[in-house]
Amino acid sequence: MSTIAQNLQAIGGTIIAALQECGRPPGAVQLLAVSKTFGPEAVLEAVRAGQLAFGENYLQEALDKIAAVAAGAPGAALEWHFIGPIQSNKTRPIAEHFDWVHTVDRLKIAQRLSEQRPADKAPLNICLQVNISGEASKSGAAPEEVAALAAQVAALPNLRLRGLMAIPEPADSMEQQRAPFARLRALYEQLRAAGIPLDTLSMGMSADLHAAVVEGATIVRIGSAIFGSRNYH
Repeated sequence: MSTIAQNLQAIGGTIIAALQECGRPPGAVQLLAVSKTFGPEAVLEAVRAGQLAFGENYLQEALDKIAAVAAGAPGAALEWHFIGPIQSNKTRPIAEHFDWVHTVDRLKIAQRLSEQRPADKAPLNICLQVNISGEASKSGAAPEEVAALAAQVAALPNLRLRGLMAIPEPADSMEQQRAPFARLRALYEQLRAAGIPLDTLSMGMSADLHAAVVEGATIVRIGSAIFGSRNYH
């Protein structure tokens, strides 16, 4: 078994254990393999091990990889998630080539994605990125802006608003890791109570996976624990 296949198996086991611990059903969390900076060969290795959902941060790298992986695994039902910051001039290729976008934090971006989504594709699945820890350096809508933004995005054609996403500031203890995830979940429940039919909480990465699952994550974004440490050139 390849290292990537072993890592996927190990992460799957970690997710199952965390779900059992908090009484959530098996299968309640989707594993999104974050393949940024890793080549198509690594993605194809993961596909052979049964992984089908991949997250990418950098647009040009992602577009090249999507094409290479499609050629290397024809017919595989792959799902591509864009999880990086979005510039206005980059929305068209994102709308054309991805199934999900996790990093919408303003209406203008959502409107462009809606207008540029090809008519022959299913609606683009959208998560709103929330700056849950209030960090100046982080993207994301402020928590108090999310309800108004969600209502506007939910009304756009060619998009399907699925939920919320956050990248909290790093924390060491389980308790500290859980706190921002709990705040994001409370915001999510508030929107659902207001009649916006959300089903997705995209939260948790390699270092805080357990805390995220316990607090209700439905998608966890795992990179280095699957593919190894990144080599940023």
